[in-house]
Amino acid sequence: MKEPIRYLENAKDLLSKSLIEGNRYADEKYVKSACGVAYLGVLKAVDEYLIKKGLSQKELPKKTEEYQKALQKHISIHNGKLTKEFDAIYKELHIAGYYRGLLTHVDTVKDALKAAKDFINKVK
Repeated sequence: MKEPIRYLENAKDLLSKSLIEGNRYADEKYVKSACGVAYLGVLKAVDEYLIKKGLSQKELPKKTEEYQKALQKHISIHNGKLTKEFDAIYKELHIAGYYRGLLTHVDTVKDALKAAKDFINKVK
């Protein structure tokens, strides 16, 4: 799973472009972009797993709800916690970080990226 990890590395590169003021990222644009790219890495990891399980490109999920169903059907059989982890990553990275731009605290953003990396490593 090199591609999902490459997405995470790109997210870290984006974060490095933002100044840090008082343990908070000063430039919302880079934080939002980094969160979005990291979340795409998580989706890419799920896609790669599903393709290994025999799904075609056309059968891959298109929406978050479809990803949740695919996780329950194909992955959670082996690890029931992954669906909850995916949901938390969706809320933190995609909604709070990318969509709403609510994440600014350096430790919070780094923890969210670490959660994404941990999830990707579990899906391998």
